[in-house]
Amino acid sequence: MTTDQRPIGVFDSGIGGLSVLQALQKELPHERFVYIADNAHAPYGEKSEAFIRQRSHAIAEYLLAQHHIKALVVACNTATAVAIHELRSRHPTLPLVGVEPALKPALALSQTRRIGVIATRGTVGSDKFARLLDSVQDGAQFVVQACNGLALAIEQSTLPDQAAAVQEHIAHLLKTYTQDMGRFGSAPGEIDTLVLGCTHYVFVQNELRTLVGPDVQLVSTGEPVARQTRRLLAAAGFLHAGPVAETQRLHLFTTGDLKGLQAAAKRWLGLPPHLCQAVPASLQA
Repeated sequence: MTTDQRPIGVFDSGIGGLSVLQALQKELPHERFVYIADNAHAPYGEKSEAFIRQRSHAIAEYLLAQHHIKALVVACNTATAVAIHELRSRHPTLPLVGVEPALKPALALSQTRRIGVIATRGTVGSDKFARLLDSVQDGAQFVVQACNGLALAIEQSTLPDQAAAVQEHIAHLLKTYTQDMGRFGSAPGEIDTLVLGCTHYVFVQNELRTLVGPDVQLVSTGEPVARQTRRLLAAAGFLHAGPVAETQRLHLFTTGDLKGLQAAAKRWLGLPPHLCQAVPASLQA
């Protein structure tokens, strides 16, 4: 433990990474965090790889220059798949943690050896995901479903003037995608484990539970990412012994609609609106 009070940077294409932030705060109660939601460009899963790399580098540079972060968590499956190797190359001394669909944890849990994976098109179409899937294919049958439009709909669900219509759209998308995957349950041949391969999807897990039934295990990435972040900070000698003043512990920024981030932070993390701010114009483009 040290007295290193520099914050940990966390970013996502939007609000999905708040689920990872929640796990990080629980695992690292004495650390400070700066979270950036790139809402103006969400979701990354439907953008080009060149664009995702450009945004990832811009956000990392901003966090280093303006907030002097001591570690970076890429709380987005698509950004991790597309940009994390370049980020590590460009910032070799920065502890850097990405997220990826939790296929290996799901493999350890499944009894029927039939596992579902839902993620963005950008994630499931990436070379990184292909390598991950290839590494576990001998252990089970994986049913992979790209969920076009779902992350964007979850983003939009935080806006009060769109909430009712968007919730109906989310329900339709979830029903369509889960039906396309086949039967869920604990019987032989059924999908008994579902990997939430996008951080946004954690926020619709209750709706998913209704569709897939009580026997199916839902697996996300927040806790493993938080534990890995602790390990890297400890290895680098950056863990803070605490305590940290509440006024300094967390700052949330958005490149898009401020009210949307405020609504999401309040709805899912119970955070007050004043913790949310707009980023400088230089990072919004």
